[in-house]
Amino acid sequence: MASQTYEPQVNLFDLEVQKCPYDAYKTLRDDAPVYNIPGTPMYVVTRYDDVREVLMDPLRFRSTALDANLRTSPADVERGKKITERFEANGWVPAPALAARDDPNHKQMRAMFNAAFKPSKIKEIDPQVETLAYQLIDGFLEDGHCDWVKQFCIPLPLFIIGEQMGARREDMWRIKGWTDAFFHRISMMLPEDQHMEMIDREIEAQHYFQPIFEKLRDNPDDSLISVLVNTVIEEWGRPLNDNELHAEMMADTFVGGSETTTNALAAGMKLLIENKDVWQQLKSDPDTYMKTFVEEVVRLESPVQSLMRFTHKEQELAGVTIPAGAVINVRYAAANRDERAFECPEKLDLNRPKAGAHMGFGSGVHHCLGAPLARRELIWGFTAVVDRFEDMWFADGKNDFTYHPHFLLRSLKELHIEFEPKKR
Repeated sequence: MASQTYEPQVNLFDLEVQKCPYDAYKTLRDDAPVYNIPGTPMYVVTRYDDVREVLMDPLRFRSTALDANLRTSPADVERGKKITERFEANGWVPAPALAARDDPNHKQMRAMFNAAFKPSKIKEIDPQVETLAYQLIDGFLEDGHCDWVKQFCIPLPLFIIGEQMGARREDMWRIKGWTDAFFHRISMMLPEDQHMEMIDREIEAQHYFQPIFEKLRDNPDDSLISVLVNTVIEEWGRPLNDNELHAEMMADTFVGGSETTTNALAAGMKLLIENKDVWQQLKSDPDTYMKTFVEEVVRLESPVQSLMRFTHKEQELAGVTIPAGAVINVRYAAANRDERAFECPEKLDLNRPKAGAHMGFGSGVHHCLGAPLARRELIWGFTAVVDRFEDMWFADGKNDFTYHPHFLLRSLKELHIEFEPKKR
């Protein structure tokens, strides 16, 4: 069967498209649901059923590239070599993170993470999340205004995961600078000089965490990071080595465990201000509506817009022949607004049936490990909002609603709001 030949005018690398990509996603879903970006080995998948097919079949659509040096251009190959050399010279070359592994290796490693993020551990953390959410809001409540992103969305998940990863509270904003570096370096949007600058900042983080690893090897405790440092993966006959730990600290703990929740907290506030009928409904009965609200935020704004899979053999998807060695850009955010899967998908609906059926946390064997913690942080974050705010609105003239340039994630730069505190 011939490959898709129609080429709609969609460029997901365009900054204007990234500001609000949902019209572009609809164009792709309708006209080219498996779309080969011209001149590249990348295929963008946008329909719900097709995204699910990719995620649920890790044998056909792998998490490891057929060619370990696969890039979209010769210049990218050369940049990749420079990045490896910089890590080798000054730090530790990050090993493939959990999301970039296939079974059986992935399954063996994930078992260790499952122990670290088991329900009883999340239950232990829950009171910390609740307390911190209220402390943060109470810290600026009397001001009547805040930068919601900087003063609430960043510190809530960052401080929680930071404490679990052995970091000192006074170092959290420094760590945020390092996680920002990782966030930007995986954006696929940076020129080479800025990309290398981000690598240098990530190496600084490696030298911060390395002594923590070594201390915990000598003196284990009950923190999540101690579990990651010391748990022996039975099939490997060893725990994670330094290269593997450094990869996990950035990809799956700090960025996976804080950045994405930060973006969902920001998106949720923006949606509430834009949809005051939903705000009134949520306030009227938070016990009934809060969980659905959280799922709708993740569905509508999808902090992780997309990730990658790879073909090792020629595959067919939705009538399109995809060659071996291709990159599959799995667009969760497009699937989450697919009219074929959700009625009135652009609507924030607190009565939506099966609200958790979205792809915001992925699906299949790579379903997000941190989803239970993220949901608790979102629930407590917006519960505190309901309890502390009578109403809130965008600060006049202070917002341009810009997003960080990023091919994979959706991150609002800042959100200045004003609010009327609830009388207590």
